[in-house]
Amino acid sequence: MSIKTKICIVGSGYVGMSLAVLLAQNNDVVVLDIDIDRVNSINNNESTVEDVDIQAFLAEKDLNLTATSDKETAYLDSKFIIVATPTNYDPLKNRFDTQSVDGVVEDALSINKDALVIIKSTIPVGHTRALQEKFMTERVIFSPEFLREGSALNDNLYPSRIIVGSHCNLGKEFSLLLQEAAIKNEINCLLMDSSEAEAVKLFANSYLAMRVAFFNELDSYALAFKLDAESIITGMCLDTRIGNGYNNPSFGYGGYCLPKDTKQLLANYGEIPQTLIEAIVSSNSVRKDFIAKQILAKNPNVVGFYRLVMKEGSDNFRSSAIQGILKRIEDQGIDVIIYEPSVTTEYYLGTKLINDLDEFKSISDVIVANRRSEELLDVNDLIFSRDIFGDN
Repeated sequence: MSIKTKICIVGSGYVGMSLAVLLAQNNDVVVLDIDIDRVNSINNNESTVEDVDIQAFLAEKDLNLTATSDKETAYLDSKFIIVATPTNYDPLKNRFDTQSVDGVVEDALSINKDALVIIKSTIPVGHTRALQEKFMTERVIFSPEFLREGSALNDNLYPSRIIVGSHCNLGKEFSLLLQEAAIKNEINCLLMDSSEAEAVKLFANSYLAMRVAFFNELDSYALAFKLDAESIITGMCLDTRIGNGYNNPSFGYGGYCLPKDTKQLLANYGEIPQTLIEAIVSSNSVRKDFIAKQILAKNPNVVGFYRLVMKEGSDNFRSSAIQGILKRIEDQGIDVIIYEPSVTTEYYLGTKLINDLDEFKSISDVIVANRRSEELLDVNDLIFSRDIFGDN
């Protein structure tokens, strides 16, 4: 029997959990997390995130996967240490808060003298190089992930591309481990310097945010002039140069990546002339202002917000666009209620939760839904949504 490669993954969010399950098919994987509940969940073959494929793999596959909160145990003897901790955007510092990443890198390098430390967390362009210089080592590299919430494992099984920010032998070996664990054949795999890999991640997400913003502003125009947005978008997207995808209007782009990544890219520009990146960032607030005015024009007494999650199949509330709309409506003194069955408390950030759907429908004068649902078909006349194509 061949000896399995030991891999440590730090963090058990969407990135960490999907990579852990992916790589545990062929390797000995240990997840390191400070949250004991998450550690226990993984050791009980339960996912820490909402992802159907991850849950299925944990239930059905023979995975070499464990979890611990002991960093010495996790780091020791690992050939690869993958950093998948969150990096939120800090508006005061005008950059990502990389403290968790930096702390993991320092600990990993000091405890394990041989492992390649691979940063999967999104970081500013040039940050990996700064860490290499700080710790005087080439053993820290960056490798971007390109995952969607709710389908993170699927995106690793069928990756659009694999990018590793290193030309070293261990970097090449890591890229092969990802390819071997995937189902898709003939995957494009690019090896480049870490700074270029960091830029790929930020520019890719900013481009997607720009596309979302474009179709949202198209939809705002259609609403203002009482035009059929679906006809316009369909007519446009039949042009193969434009194509489908990321063309379904929404209340704005949100989630883990797009809001913070666009802001970080804008900050990275510094004094470099640009107008487009700044417009992408500002467009999100403009869209939310416009949507809120459209809702207020209906003169409701009570506005119900159906679900706070970003999209179907996700459990992520962070930076969801609908929360920006909710805040704007509340600021105008309108009574607001929320239907979000995944939250069991009576209030969410000071707003009343009604987790009986029938009661929620009966109280609401307008029901705001970023994405439509069959649950709302009986109150279709109350729905305010810009979901045209019925997809995420």
